Amino acid sequence: MKQRDALEILKMGHNVYLTGAAGSGKTYLLNEYISFLKENDISVAVTASTGIASTHLGGMTIHSWAGIGINDDLNEWEMDSLLQKSHLAKRFQNTKVLIIDEVSMLHHYRLDLIDKVCRAFRQKDLPFGGMQIILSGDFFQLPPISKNNEGFCFINKANVWNDMDLKICYLDEQYRQDCDTLTNILNNIRQNNAGENVLAPLRLRYKKQIDSHIVPTKLYTHNVDIDIINNQQLDLIEGSPKIFEMQTKGKKNLVESLKKSCLAQEELRLKKGAVVMFLKNNPIKKYVNGTLGNVIDFSASGLPIVKTYDGRTIEAEEESWVIDEEGKIKAELKQIPLRLAWAITIHKSQGMSLDCAEIDLSKSFVEGMGYVALSRVKKIEGLRLMGLNEIALRVNEDILNLDGELMESSRLAEEELNSFSGDEIKRAQKIFLDLVSSTKEEKEDALSTYEKTRLLVEEKLSIKEMAKNRELTETTIISHLEKLLEEENKPNLKYLETGFPSGRLKKIKNAFKKSDDMKLTPVKEILGDDFEFEEIRIARLFL
Repeated sequence: MKQRDALEILKMGHNVYLTGAAGSGKTYLLNEYISFLKENDISVAVTASTGIASTHLGGMTIHSWAGIGINDDLNEWEMDSLLQKSHLAKRFQNTKVLIIDEVSMLHHYRLDLIDKVCRAFRQKDLPFGGMQIILSGDFFQLPPISKNNEGFCFINKANVWNDMDLKICYLDEQYRQDCDTLTNILNNIRQNNAGENVLAPLRLRYKKQIDSHIVPTKLYTHNVDIDIINNQQLDLIEGSPKIFEMQTKGKKNLVESLKKSCLAQEELRLKKGAVVMFLKNNPIKKYVNGTLGNVIDFSASGLPIVKTYDGRTIEAEEESWVIDEEGKIKAELKQIPLRLAWAITIHKSQGMSLDCAEIDLSKSFVEGMGYVALSRVKKIEGLRLMGLNEIALRVNEDILNLDGELMESSRLAEEELNSFSGDEIKRAQKIFLDLVSSTKEEKEDALSTYEKTRLLVEEKLSIKEMAKNRELTETTIISHLEKLLEEENKPNLKYLETGFPSGRLKKIKNAFKKSDDMKLTPVKEILGDDFEFEEIRIARLFL
């Protein structure tokens, strides 16, 4: 299924399982749908099965969002105690759409528990209390971590799975790998056809030197190997390290949760010449989670200056990671968004896209590990394979069978969509928007918060400063500014243009003129992958 068709299905309000091979654009599509919901004032909860995955979408873990923590189940007393928490009650009642990313790493019984909690809070005996539920992931990725060698069951074994009336959207386009050889290897692994057709091209990359100025990131299966390699490499560089300490605020348990879920280090040690990786997406400065480079200097203010492997020079300023509720920050940590990147674990590499990597699969201990590691690399020439064991290229037999069923279900969903006229699709989407639109009371509450943001605009604060002042996320502030521009008394945002690169702003403005549309998607299609949705969204404020 193409992304545009999947987006139409999402906008119609269906419960959806969004899947596809690594690099098929699942996160891109989710971000597009999240933008659509926010533009229409629809309250969406953005979550993921792990903290690392949740940072890719700017959300939080589903365990934190649902209030279940590490529990596998809740007894009657525990459920009653949970239901007494007013902040959770408000969260569940206000949320209209729930997104859970990287569901391959979510246990089936936890999905049932989340469903149980949603029904209880919303007092509706419907799957997830009647919210639209979007599950996203790839069952060929890493499975849930099992306890006591009990094996693992994916979420399709959950009791609620068959009750959700899921539309399956199986994306079949490829956006990451630009190499037919690597794509064929990955497709053959997915089809459990990893014989000589896969081993032969991999042998050609065995301990093969990579012809690139880029220092390859080393991917290993175990944490102990990673820490040793990174510290050894840093110690080989002469001179004393520059140390950056993490700053935190908020409730201790939430702060600890943030620390565990994010790759930022409490104490970051850097030297000139260190190989580093960015840990956040920043559409203005043009780096993403996984961008690699070298520290070439430190600025006058002491900040690291990184030269990326594609030749750009970036001053790495402090970034923040937050847990927010209804746009209000509950916990925050601040740190330079870098970490040493001579080596990282395969688990932590999920969601990254690497130009080149040195991969050791000789200690693989679970099915899917080889697929995850190999799918991080953009092309076969960027791979140096150091070892391979028997389990590395295996896929789970149950998942192989399920994959065929998902493909067929996706084909049927696409056929059903194509049977509708354009007007019928738009009508169904309008019905859904009307159903989940904010109530009069919710809109009145929002009105006062918009006016508070207007006062900060009049003081000519930057978006970042407004977010800090109001303890809201920058995304929430941007939403406020968009709403204020719809009013008769429009604020003057011209002063915000000074923080936007003029050349890029001009290209975005020209793209809006060319598209003759104020929607983000047509403009993104004109501009291509060099521009991020968030960057285009900010630029739209100046039109």
